[in-house]
Amino acid sequence: MRTFLVAAASSLALAACGLQGKDNETAQDDTGAQASSNDYGYDTYSGDNLADTMASNDDAAGKGDAMAGADDAIPDPEDRPIMQAQVVLDREGFGPGVIDGKMGMSTENALNGFQTANNLEVTGELDEATKQALAEWEQIPATRVVTVPPNWGSPTYYKTPDDAEDQAKMQRLGYSSLDEKLAERFHTTVDVLKQLNPNGRPAGMKGPASASPSPTPSATASGSPSPTPSASGTGFTPQPGPKSYFQAGQQLRVPNIGGDRIAPGAVKDLSWQQTLATLGVGSEQPEVDRIVVSKAGKTLKAYQGDTLVALFTVSSGSSEFPLPLGEWDIVGIAHNPTYAYSPEVLTGGQKSGESYDLPPGPNGPVGVVWIDLSKEHYGIHGTPDPSTIGRAQSHGCVRLTNWDAARLAQMVSQSTQVIFEA
Repeated sequence: MRTFLVAAASSLALAACGLQGKDNETAQDDTGAQASSNDYGYDTYSGDNLADTMASNDDAAGKGDAMAGADDAIPDPEDRPIMQAQVVLDREGFGPGVIDGKMGMSTENALNGFQTANNLEVTGELDEATKQALAEWEQIPATRVVTVPPNWGSPTYYKTPDDAEDQAKMQRLGYSSLDEKLAERFHTTVDVLKQLNPNGRPAGMKGPASASPSPTPSATASGSPSPTPSASGTGFTPQPGPKSYFQAGQQLRVPNIGGDRIAPGAVKDLSWQQTLATLGVGSEQPEVDRIVVSKAGKTLKAYQGDTLVALFTVSSGSSEFPLPLGEWDIVGIAHNPTYAYSPEVLTGGQKSGESYDLPPGPNGPVGVVWIDLSKEHYGIHGTPDPSTIGRAQSHGCVRLTNWDAARLAQMVSQSTQVIFEA
């Protein structure tokens, strides 16, 4: 991965999406609790891989035995061919969006990208030629079983307030529940996790579970209450998020996403390193010379020379803030950015009201990343709502899932050309 000066010290005046970004330089959990420079803020997989303990344990090529751990001794009783294709596509840089074992627009886009990169007929379907090409990774199972780290149950998860005024009083716009955090970690949804874990147990598990999860939504995900993440003197008290179905310490069957290795020393910002681990995104990403956003295709394609190396489904533009067609430069990148909320900016001057500086976090309006462009007020960013990507408009900017945005942020630099096309 190339070394790139992140736009941490500069104020990024990004009005169409309302952002003024700064990097968050100290590691924080979802309550805003800070980790010191010699504490990663999470239990790492090993000294050679600073991902969390739920890492895929793949080899360098992403083709290793992902079923090597004790957790993975539980075989999946179901054949999941579409999910298996999705996890391989995700590992190879052709993002299927939310991994759910179903064909849909994002998976079709991912297949289009994989087919283009492998000189196959572009059908967007899991046809026979594509199955044969994907067979190179047939030893990668669709799912694996992990143990939720104990420290994932120690914070109190707080609901994201509806009003910007209340959001501004939070210390961090983190995940509202352990369920939500787990879903984002494995690029899926809470409903899919429940399907993979009937009655709160990994599909295929026999005998007693390693933990005693309650199979009802009343199970609590929180341990000892964390300090209330509110601004002092505001009189505002954040509300705990919904009770979680899953809990720390239990075994779960999850989509077998990979490519999550974080090489020691590769990430200088401790907060960003923890964000990558939480999203299941590794530090080893390809360098790209050019990215092309297609408004009609709802895709972002990344190239090395003329070779397509990554493709992600995106949401872009709206009637008020259309995608600015043309060629642009990357000005800078903000990791875990803050957000400047302005009703006047977001409505094109139609409404006025109080402006607020919203704290960073995956549930912030632009998610975990802002890639600032030379077109004033426009950028590429994450989202708190991954299931809406490709299906809902943005405020003129280009929006991806948090995990795809985090991956892209490591591929680009100020020398990367950005093209927006119809």
